[in-house]
Amino acid sequence: MSEQRSRRAFLAAVGATGLAGLAGCGGTGGDGASGTEVSSTGASSTERAASGAADALTVFHAGSLGAAFDDLEAAYTAANDVSVTQESGGSVRSTKKVTQPPHRSADVLAVADYRLLRDGLLPEYGDWYALFATNAMTVAYTDESAYADAFTPENWWNVLARDDVAVGHSDPAVDPNGYRARMAMALGATPFEGEALYDDAAAEAMRENATVPASDEVDLLSQLHSGKLDYAWSYRSFGASHDVRTIDLQPEVDLSRATEAYAEHYATVSVDAGGTTYTGGPIAYGVTVPSTAAHPDRGADYVAFALGEGARVLRENGFDVLDTAVVPAAHADAVPEPVAVHAEARESLGPLAL
Repeated sequence: MSEQRSRRAFLAAVGATGLAGLAGCGGTGGDGASGTEVSSTGASSTERAASGAADALTVFHAGSLGAAFDDLEAAYTAANDVSVTQESGGSVRSTKKVTQPPHRSADVLAVADYRLLRDGLLPEYGDWYALFATNAMTVAYTDESAYADAFTPENWWNVLARDDVAVGHSDPAVDPNGYRARMAMALGATPFEGEALYDDAAAEAMRENATVPASDEVDLLSQLHSGKLDYAWSYRSFGASHDVRTIDLQPEVDLSRATEAYAEHYATVSVDAGGTTYTGGPIAYGVTVPSTAAHPDRGADYVAFALGEGARVLRENGFDVLDTAVVPAAHADAVPEPVAVHAEARESLGPLAL
């Protein structure tokens, strides 16, 4: 393991790293050459077989990770003799598949809001998680969308408030896209550094005009392409991985900035859905191997691949990937060795409490 940190070095670094925001953490680190006989952990196929690595793997992941994880699966199976079964869906629902009866088995769980793992999975159904990527809220549309030619960063809220356009977001009780869409609409009417983008009336008009025609963002995009929707609340990464147009929203509303000032601003709004209150915060994706995993060693190997060689795949699909994944220092002892060599332990990540 000459080119990777040992577990001893990983644990020794706990608490030694200073705080940093997520903004600007994406880069080119972590991209290694992929071979057909060597996994992300550096073990040969013979060594993996001897260690009892399974030939099957089940992955539950956020809908927004769908295209990226399809590409990730292709890269992983090209280098490993394993069958991967994926289930895409809203991150709230995906997490509850594990935490609620019948407590389904998943070898990997990747969600669009790491807090679902921190607050909903640990400690009963998992004992560690890693933050690995960020994103930004956006609005997706097509050339056929009503007023597409007039839809700009300077007037998007006026277009979305028109009663002759069809706008949708996913179900807040199932998918972070849904509660983040509602947060974004509210944040535009909340002053940041003394100014708001629009008034309360504009925010209310957008909320009243927005429908919930689908449970997750993947279904939203299919309705966008079919013409049932003119605009769909989405993530910036979709512009790189799907045939849609997107717009860059102001950082005051897109939940992309992980600084203290922006985090405090985002936290001024909250959404109640499905019996849970979700508070605004910078977008950060999380991944873990749940305690319900049938093949935890294979799950850890897959996560390690995603954080290492697979980081390139995530970037190509529009995600801002952390140069080094981050795990909570309080759970460092539980992080599997393959994952630990691609991560660093911290007490917090910028304004994000781990």
